[in-house]
Amino acid sequence: MKRIIPAVITSLALAAAAVIAPAIGAAPTPPSTAGTPGWTALAAGSEPQSNPLKGFIPYQGSYSAFPYTMEWAYFPVNAVMSGPNTFNWSSVDSVLNDIASRGHQTAFRFYLDYPTKPSGIPQYLLNGGLVTHSYNDYGNNGVSVSPNYDDPNLRTAMDQFIAALGARYDGDARVGFVQAGLLGFWGEWHTYPYNGTNGQSDWFASSATQGEILSDFVNAFHTTKLEVRQPNTQNASLPIGYHDDSFALETKTSSLGWHFMDNMAAAGATNKWKTQSIGGELRPELQSCIFSTSGCPVIEDGGDNDFPGSVSQTHVSWLLNQYAFQTGYSSSDKPRALAGAQSMGYSLRATEALVPPTIATGSSASVGITISNIGIAPFYYSWPITLALVDASGAIVKTSTTSWHVSDIASGASAQFTGTFPTSGVANGTYRMVAQVTNPLSGGAPIRFANATQDSVKSGWLTLGTTTISTGGSTAASYEAESTSNTLTGTAVVASCAGCSGGAKVGYVGNGATLAVNGVTGGVASFRVAYASAVARTATVKVDNGTATSVSFPATADWNTVGTVTVNVAIPSGSGHTITIANPTGWAPDIDRITTG
Repeated sequence: MKRIIPAVITSLALAAAAVIAPAIGAAPTPPSTAGTPGWTALAAGSEPQSNPLKGFIPYQGSYSAFPYTMEWAYFPVNAVMSGPNTFNWSSVDSVLNDIASRGHQTAFRFYLDYPTKPSGIPQYLLNGGLVTHSYNDYGNNGVSVSPNYDDPNLRTAMDQFIAALGARYDGDARVGFVQAGLLGFWGEWHTYPYNGTNGQSDWFASSATQGEILSDFVNAFHTTKLEVRQPNTQNASLPIGYHDDSFALETKTSSLGWHFMDNMAAAGATNKWKTQSIGGELRPELQSCIFSTSGCPVIEDGGDNDFPGSVSQTHVSWLLNQYAFQTGYSSSDKPRALAGAQSMGYSLRATEALVPPTIATGSSASVGITISNIGIAPFYYSWPITLALVDASGAIVKTSTTSWHVSDIASGASAQFTGTFPTSGVANGTYRMVAQVTNPLSGGAPIRFANATQDSVKSGWLTLGTTTISTGGSTAASYEAESTSNTLTGTAVVASCAGCSGGAKVGYVGNGATLAVNGVTGGVASFRVAYASAVARTATVKVDNGTATSVSFPATADWNTVGTVTVNVAIPSGSGHTITIANPTGWAPDIDRITTG
């Protein structure tokens, strides 16, 4: 399990609580700080140049001028839909497969109307009498047409299309983000200047049609993340993120009242980034100059021309920036562009790890990692953390996929994960334990950590520590309470117990009487106490001279029926440790044994 603990973060990040989620073979682990016995501090390092589902991305293609892990694609609806509930997805799959072949995910949007491109409207709708508007704006010159979005036949077609789209691609590892497009020029949910102002007609979809499209997308996609262009009160409460197509020019809050963050504020959605992703496109006119020392010329009164300020306000994770890839930044501008890409989205840093120095052959070892999200946004997908052992030749000899998810770590928060790592089938020897957040896309880039030991032993993996697997080494052991090597004080006494290990237990612990279990071997993050108690009781438990922890022991069926609780207190590496059980103000349960590992 993991538990959220505070972290020191950058001024751009906001602290937020994270949700507790289960981990492999372990109960909740308490917060720890670097240097805690059994845990080893991990050195910080620089932010990786690229990480999945964040940073700058290009249109579909292979580029070398700038690092990236995601690509953008547009699709016309009529490329796949030729009739009611009639679809051919081969053109989409071809693009997704091409992008996946580079280990990248795709962000895509479908459109009906893209200025300067042939219409994306299915021909059967046009043949059926769908009313359209011709226009010359944006250099279109009548090439594409704007449909009547409220036409009943078009609305039915969009209902069918979105349902089929979700059935086909929701949860597809090739897909990073899906834009809820379709409506407006470029699928950007506007038909400006045809919006009912300045004497122009309003060509855009009615509120009812907009709501229907949004509802369709929400019903069709439950795993893959959605984004839509325009924040408003209609979509503010929906599980849909946003897409700012004019980033760093019309982004920050302004006196104009219509910038992206103005709309976010009006919708009450300024904190939407905590649960839903924010993407966008760096305004094309700014892409070539925003990272130069001279900056960009003013191209709009009230325009932002402020990349870091826009990142800070939006908590954006990714941006389309074709200039970075097709033309490429100069040697003087590229470091600032790289820093700009790295400043977006999540950033994960492991602060400490629990790796036992020795593990008994064929046993399971208690392991753990504490991770801070020092970025400005969460990671929005439940990709698992994978642990592995690497031998001296650099080969992975054992992996274990955990149920630990960094998506549970809010921006500015930390989480500690603990569990067990099985070593069955691993030969005796010394190994490095490594970790990565594994990309579900075959060949996809894993999430890399901002740590000095990232990629130090194995590319794509964070090195946590060294462990030796041997027949003599053991982190798993059982210690009977009635053993003569233990120390009993006060009224504490050995008593028979039919259901207990060894047929005995220690009773009358508490009210000043104590049980000290001696000679315990450590290197574990937690241990288990087996007990019998016909009534619910509490006890304090401490390791060596550490702080006593209060532990609740639920009632068992009777004084001969054994129950088990996990105590989330680390036992330092080495042998000769003492675990003391007491209760200064009342009776503790009867104790059967303590087990570690």
